[in-house]
Amino acid sequence: MISLSKLLFETESYGDTLRYGRDAGATRHGTHGDHGPVVVWNCTRACNLSCKHCYCSATGAPAPNELSTAEAEAFIDDLAAYRVPVLLLSGGEPTLRADLPELIRRARGHGIRCTISTNGTPISRERAAEYRELGVSYIGISLDGIGARNDRFRGRRGAFEDALAGIRNCKAEGQKVGLRFTMSRDNLEDLDRIFALVEREDIPRICFYHLVYAGRGAEMTADAPSHAETRAALDRIIEWCRRMAEAGQAREVLTVDNHCDGVYLYHKLRASDPERAERVLELLRRSGGNRSGVAIGRVDWLGNVHADQFTPNHTFGNLRETPFSRIWSEAAHPILAGLRDRRALLGDRCADCAYLDVCNGNLRARAESVHGDFWAPDPACYLDYETELRG
Repeated sequence: MISLSKLLFETESYGDTLRYGRDAGATRHGTHGDHGPVVVWNCTRACNLSCKHCYCSATGAPAPNELSTAEAEAFIDDLAAYRVPVLLLSGGEPTLRADLPELIRRARGHGIRCTISTNGTPISRERAAEYRELGVSYIGISLDGIGARNDRFRGRRGAFEDALAGIRNCKAEGQKVGLRFTMSRDNLEDLDRIFALVEREDIPRICFYHLVYAGRGAEMTADAPSHAETRAALDRIIEWCRRMAEAGQAREVLTVDNHCDGVYLYHKLRASDPERAERVLELLRRSGGNRSGVAIGRVDWLGNVHADQFTPNHTFGNLRETPFSRIWSEAAHPILAGLRDRRALLGDRCADCAYLDVCNGNLRARAESVHGDFWAPDPACYLDYETELRG
């Protein structure tokens, strides 16, 4: 994640401590110090929508043999012993898992921060109140356009209004909530309307995701914005971030799944605010760029361990055979070991990029999807080689 609000205005949030702390980019298998990674748990394959970009190809029913409550509790206990700071509960649609409140309660009892990534449509006032009472730190609700555009993206008429109701229910119950928006050629024209919605509904956090070609999203490479479109979108997001800050609206604005955004922001600031630019570069270098397989890991509904949400084809072990902490710390799989020391493995334009310590090779899932090579350059790198990547 790239926190534009932190980089531009030194705002503070919990996530910024993990991303930009002084030792954030120095650890080999965790977020900081002797802590484990942030863990994304896709706790069920079941989902009530059919989003065309779904990275895990969720279906209407749970997968056979999903982790039981007892297995999930043992998993959470191991995360606590490994000092994992955050458990991000995702799916499918995580709120469809019947024992989710019980598992959140167990994680919170261990001091693990819990967040939920949801399409928002099942979140009633009662559920929002329950999550707040359980101590859920944050709920991210996905909207990928306004009205019918979101509904086409999500595969169900009325999904926009139901998700917006979920946001309003969280706000009404005092549950921190934010908006998640995945950028594609089909919805970039809604960017200004999305920001207007954020202001009108007083939503405190918004994350802009770059499209990843995984799961059903693997069929969407033609829908990915061009490099020029991506740069234009970042310009609009940065400008909106500035406008909101100048209006005294303290909102958290982040971009996700493309560490080129940090380098792009740095180059923009070099021309207008060189002092701020150098501070941004310092923070980006602290963060260390993409840290899949290092500071973030993923466990699927069957207990398989992966580097992140987008690389299900590389499995490092299974919780039913080996605890997460052992799988993660031993790094016996060559892909997991490679991610811990990837610089020598990255080729072509990544190899001699002046900002490799800022980006760390970006997202491997896109590289493998397009080039068939896990260590090839990320095709979503939109920076100009001669004027930007050479320093």
